[in-house]
Amino acid sequence: MNHLSGADRLANRYRVMRHGQSKANEAGVIVAAIESDRRGDYGLSEAGLRQARAAADACGLPADTVICSSDFARARQTAEIVRARIGAAEVTVAEALRERSFGDLEGDTVASYAKVWEADEAGEAGEANKADQAGAGHPHGVEPAAAVLDRVTALVADLERRHAGRDILLVSHGDTLQILEAGFLRLDPSRHRRLAPLATAEIRELRLAGEPSRPRS
Repeated sequence: MNHLSGADRLANRYRVMRHGQSKANEAGVIVAAIESDRRGDYGLSEAGLRQARAAADACGLPADTVICSSDFARARQTAEIVRARIGAAEVTVAEALRERSFGDLEGDTVASYAKVWEADEAGEAGEANKADQAGAGHPHGVEPAAAVLDRVTALVADLERRHAGRDILLVSHGDTLQILEAGFLRLDPSRHRRLAPLATAEIRELRLAGEPSRPRS
């Protein structure tokens, strides 16, 4: 479910940020389960730390920005770097921003992502995605794109209820954020790879389809 489907305008300004390069990225392995992350050392690489600092220094976000982050180490470390650089309040950790679960591809090489994205594209819109969300239809036990869309747009809807007129930064992972961007653009989430991929430590503004750009106050 896209919890933003009925909105024509949002009360806050949203930016998303993919974490900086992680040690898992550096090693070329999939670490998408929180248990794997907590058992290992999969935080930011030295390059990732530099990327996050540079992005934070250039972001132009105000000190009252609301920062929410995935609880994976690579995202939390990135969010904390931004928080410190702009002088923001404590980072809110949100499980809704976790990495997409890649099922039994956990620990495989990143080449296996292609299998998932091909399966996403092969899936039909609408009713097929509803079936996927119920746990059927996606190979390897991968979390369906529709299920990711449900959790991340629910978080944005909750932020809309709690804040107004704020800059909000969501620090998360590539697939999670591209699926969220698809939701903002009212695209089928299975088509998320048609959007420009987020680079590590990239910050991107998201606006609802049809919503005009608004200057920061």
